[in-house]
Amino acid sequence: MRAVKKTIVTNRQARHDYFILETFEAGLALTGTEVKSLRAGRGNLKDSFAEIRGGEVFLVNCHISPYEFGNRFNHDPLRPRKLLLHKAEIRRLYGKTREKGLTLIPLELYFNERGRVKVELALAKGKKIYDKREEIARRDAERRARREGRE
Repeated sequence: MRAVKKTIVTNRQARHDYFILETFEAGLALTGTEVKSLRAGRGNLKDSFAEIRGGEVFLVNCHISPYEFGNRFNHDPLRPRKLLLHKAEIRRLYGKTREKGLTLIPLELYFNERGRVKVELALAKGKKIYDKREEIARRDAERRARREGRE
C-alpha cells in the first residue's frame, strides 16, 4: 500500500527563490495546541528556515496560529520548533550549510500515514534575479509551445 500524506501547507515561494539540491524528511517537536491548529490547516511557512544550534536543528519563523479553543495553555505562534533528525544527518547538514550560499528551508508541512506532523526540508542555494527571470521566460516559452501545439 502506498504511503498517504495529508499536506497541511506548502512553501510555494521556496521553489521560486532557491535551487533545491536535496530534500529530507524531519519530525517536529510540537505541543498539543500546535497539532490541533495544524489539523485545522492554520500554518504558514513563508519566510521560515531551519538553523543548526548546538547540535540540534530548529525551524525558525514558522507561524502556527494559536488554537482557538486553547485558552491559557496556547502556544507562541512564532516560537522556534525543534526538528527531529538523526545525529548523522545533522552532522552532514551542518557541514553542507557551512558551504557558501547553502541553507535549509522547509518546503512542506504534512501529516504522514501515522498522523505525525512531518516537515520536508530542502538543502537549497539562493537564486539570483537573472536566474528567476530566466526560469519565468523558459516557463512562458513552454506554455506558448503547448498552446501552439494544441491549435
